[in-house]
Amino acid sequence: MKGPRDWFGVRATLLLPTLVAVLSFATGVANISAATVSGPLAPYLPTAVERTVGFTGTLTGFLLLSSVYGLRRRLRAAWYATILLLPLTAVQGLLQPSVAVPGVGQPLPVSAPLVVLSIVSLPTVLMNRRLFDRRWDVSTTQLAAIAALAGGQIYITVGSYALRESFGGIETLTDALYFAVVTSSTVGYGDIAAQSQSARLFATSAVVIGTASFALALGSVLGPAIQSRITRALGTMTETQLDLLEDHLLVLGYGDLTEPIIDELADVEFVVVTDSQERASRLQSRDIPVLTDDPSDEEPQLRAGIERARAVVTATNDDAQDALAILTARQLNPEVRVVAAATDRENVEKLRRAGADSVISPAVIGSHLLVQSALGEDDSESIADRILRE
Repeated sequence: MKGPRDWFGVRATLLLPTLVAVLSFATGVANISAATVSGPLAPYLPTAVERTVGFTGTLTGFLLLSSVYGLRRRLRAAWYATILLLPLTAVQGLLQPSVAVPGVGQPLPVSAPLVVLSIVSLPTVLMNRRLFDRRWDVSTTQLAAIAALAGGQIYITVGSYALRESFGGIETLTDALYFAVVTSSTVGYGDIAAQSQSARLFATSAVVIGTASFALALGSVLGPAIQSRITRALGTMTETQLDLLEDHLLVLGYGDLTEPIIDELADVEFVVVTDSQERASRLQSRDIPVLTDDPSDEEPQLRAGIERARAVVTATNDDAQDALAILTARQLNPEVRVVAAATDRENVEKLRRAGADSVISPAVIGSHLLVQSALGEDDSESIADRILRE
């Protein structure tokens, strides 16, 4: 049975704003193509505002989808953006609560679900503020790309507006911004043309600066995505997949004892952390979530969500490595339950002292059952069967 954490956890925080974004886009498109727009606020709105409601609703939908992408990475900046955009979508829904479509007698309340869902989503996002604590780390290359793109657009907009008398089609600042965007994106509709030598020289510089800055910004966005694809192909989880882990089981290390454990985790969300690239690739080929890194280090355990994990399991053939992993896990999350498998009997107490809540020695249990069975104890096999069944 699902509890409050399942209904109002990270998945709900991602799903609800996504639905709001889709509805905002859909209602925006419906209002753009509608003949008239009517609602409780319509009599008090200027005509220009009514005409732009659909456009802004569609734009808000795209912005909200971008915020959801940031939420998937647990970015605090994306959380703030979502908190600002959800009330905005609700207000836009009130501005366009019904659409009168030609051929339909009564206005269609296409915006009502948008208003309701926006209001419902806001408390869920607010409740999960603590989950989005990651800073937006922007690299120097990305900062340079953003600055170049912004500078290029400002240069083209201001320059074309200053030379508007030498351009056919530029009369307002909006026209100049439009010219900057279509030039930088290499769309070039041809509806604005330079009509003097100075305007042509400026247009030449605008093409070079605009397209170069646009390509640089595009590369800085696609670069991490390509790197994520390569990382996944090499046998490890992406940052987005790791960020979505919640109330899961963390398996630190991989060895002969780990394989039966993985078979038992078919219905449980888990992730394996191993420093073996070969083993990680094999696990990935079987669609088993895996992170390739040292399981005893703090950084990979944090990436694997140790702070949100339900329990930690260590079951490799190296008790010393397991002890280090347990020490790190206990330091990062003192409340998490830690279960360990001891290869050698003498290491059982050592693993307990390292911080394991429960230590099981498969070799000791197996040898005890084998001896009891060899001595004629009929219930030894039934005990083993009962353990397997349970």
